[in-house]
Amino acid sequence: MKLFSLLAACGGVLLAGAVVLPGARALDRPGTITITDTQLRHAHVEAGPLGRGAGDLDIYTLRLFNKRIRGNAIGRGTMVCTAVGGTGQACGATYSLPKGAIVVQGLITSRLIYELPVIGGTGIYNNVRGSVTVTSLTRKPSRELLVFRLVV
Repeated sequence: MKLFSLLAACGGVLLAGAVVLPGARALDRPGTITITDTQLRHAHVEAGPLGRGAGDLDIYTLRLFNKRIRGNAIGRGTMVCTAVGGTGQACGATYSLPKGAIVVQGLITSRLIYELPVIGGTGIYNNVRGSVTVTSLTRKPSRELLVFRLVV
């Protein structure tokens, strides 16, 4: 009986905590985020015979910047692409920013300029959709311009 009373009291405290805690903040209107990235690392994993082919993986680690706000990195990104034949790659990326992360996924046929759908996010981006357009600025070192067009 004492165990039951203890469990009931703990459950009540947890329920009260859930009621008191505020909900997660989220964007409440559409917006645009313009940032740049610099590639830190690129790893290529062969899935079959040597040479580019279906199933090969490319993994990119990125540092994110907004030079208008500050010179230091404001976040990081990770992109994983799987070759699907020809020049196509199915890619998914997560861009971690100070107040949450934005997740994108789709097909890329050229790394010079591409657009991917935003499929969700975390933190203040937990309710977003939209797209990101990525434009290559320099090849060595690899730098890109990212323009997120977000809707809620």
